[in-house]
Amino acid sequence: MSGTRTALNPPDGSRAPVRHPDAPAPGDVLGGHYEGCFGCGQEHGLRLEIRAGAGVSVTAEFTVDPIHQGAPGLAHGGVLTSALDETLGSLSWLQRVIAVTGRLETDFLRPVPVGTVLHLEARVTAVHGRKIYSEATGRIGGPDGPVAVRAAAVFIEVKVDHFLKNGRPAEIDAALADPDQVKLARAFEVNP
Repeated sequence: MSGTRTALNPPDGSRAPVRHPDAPAPGDVLGGHYEGCFGCGQEHGLRLEIRAGAGVSVTAEFTVDPIHQGAPGLAHGGVLTSALDETLGSLSWLQRVIAVTGRLETDFLRPVPVGTVLHLEARVTAVHGRKIYSEATGRIGGPDGPVAVRAAAVFIEVKVDHFLKNGRPAEIDAALADPDQVKLARAFEVNP
């Protein structure tokens, strides 16, 4: 592996996260950031509905459908990681920054059967320069149930040019042509 590995623990000198004054109120649904998104798009994928929480936190629920299984009757670990990544990525909306996943580490603590509603919660723990440190949990049996999966992540703040330079032109043009300014602002908010 080339390059330096991004640490998951905030370095000395990190600051506490700050919720943007114009962020959605706790309990508000954040809505999908892009219709074609595997995580929050409502036509395919995970179809997550993410809500703003207190401070710089969000919650979501993910129902494990048969198309999400790996081993017979159990959720695929990559799908669970995707649900955590999407939930963590939505934290940038509360800070009003554009950020992409820099590093994500997932721990699988118990199996998640098909038909389970996974209760997700994510929060930013610290900010250092362009790096945003965060963590998430996925619980089964309710928001206070046992933790089945958890993640720690570092997101990197980027400018919209990151997407314009690296994305496919057809999708970029479609997103930029959307007259809904909120959707346009959110189209480029998460994931590399």
